Amino acid sequence: MAQLTDFKNLKELMAHFSNDDVCRVYMEKMRWGDNPVCPHCGESKPYKLKDGKAWRCKSRTCRKDFSVTVGTIFENSKVKLSTWLAALYLLTGHKKGISSLQLGRDLGVTQKTAWFILHRIRLIMGEPEPEQLDNIVEVDETYVGGKWDNMHSKKRQKLRDNDADNKVPVMGLIERSGQAKLTVIGKRTFKEVVKENVEKSAVVITDSHLSYQGLGQEYAAHEAVNHSQGEYKRDIFYTNSVEGFFSMLKRSIFGIYHQVSPKHLHRYCSETAYRYNTRKMRDDERFRLALSNTKGRLKYKNLISK
Repeated sequence: MAQLTDFKNLKELMAHFSNDDVCRVYMEKMRWGDNPVCPHCGESKPYKLKDGKAWRCKSRTCRKDFSVTVGTIFENSKVKLSTWLAALYLLTGHKKGISSLQLGRDLGVTQKTAWFILHRIRLIMGEPEPEQLDNIVEVDETYVGGKWDNMHSKKRQKLRDNDADNKVPVMGLIERSGQAKLTVIGKRTFKEVVKENVEKSAVVITDSHLSYQGLGQEYAAHEAVNHSQGEYKRDIFYTNSVEGFFSMLKRSIFGIYHQVSPKHLHRYCSETAYRYNTRKMRDDERFRLALSNTKGRLKYKNLISK
């Protein structure tokens, strides 16, 4: 399989992926290895057509043509694969993310195209096979959204007329020396989110919010740190790690994206969690990890639908 170990920066990566043919061969190796598979029916050993880009399934019931991009975030995109791979490298490598305006200038595409590319990439930054956290797990909640005083008067009045809140609750969960999760709470209760993401054998550490009461009866232990009384650490019980995790999300929003709509917030949460969980990797390793999980497709009409 082709390797990126020697790619020390974006310049070297772009020099290697100089055209779409090179990109396509590399992606075929990443996705199928030496055994290509039809994405429509799962039949193995399709054959490549004369154009060198498409494959044809041998199954008599299928016989469909396909390329390596079918079923991935790159499917039906008019953007060159070399541009896609550069965008993937930039977003996964930047410590606080990259705005669509900046990405558009860097890659020579419009801001609208760059915005769509970034959201498709964020889609694959989610967990392909979510696993529950275990051992000692810190849990805390925060609220993401602008201040009323900073809003235009018309927008502020519209939100108030619709009884809408300008803040969206987000929960962070970190397993000590393990993985982290960041999820929009939505209409779920705090305890429901914890149950979905934490094993019953774990020791759960939270603040003293009343919504967490009763977790001790369902988990190995539940320890609450009472911040209102000036308690921030009691022996090994604290939520400092998850609070630092929140700062990564908020710094990227304040410093890079400036504002995030509630509709798309979950993808920004996935981006932040991915960046935290891969913080000890090199840029080329982080890039390959993201590229190995490119299944799934986000259509533009779904992205902009209300």
